[in-house]
Amino acid sequence: MNDTLYIGYTNDLKNRLTEHNDGLSKATKRYKPWRLVYTEGYRSKEDAIRREHNLKYFGKAYGQLKGRIRDSLLGA
Repeated sequence: MNDTLYIGYTNDLKNRLTEHNDGLSKATKRYKPWRLVYTEGYRSKEDAIRREHNLKYFGKAYGQLKGRIRDSLLGA
């Protein structure tokens, strides 16, 4: 297991995780296997995209998320 965090949005979480673990995503296949440690749900695609953007491009939001899921990241 690696310590890479993947951040993205999808409307089919189970399928997306399977795609990543089957190596179907060029950007993530070298880091597999992936495990789900945290999810957030949004009613609108626009809200989900905005949240993804904030996590990817604003270090404070990313740092807060890592703090929220610290035990999951350590395999607890």
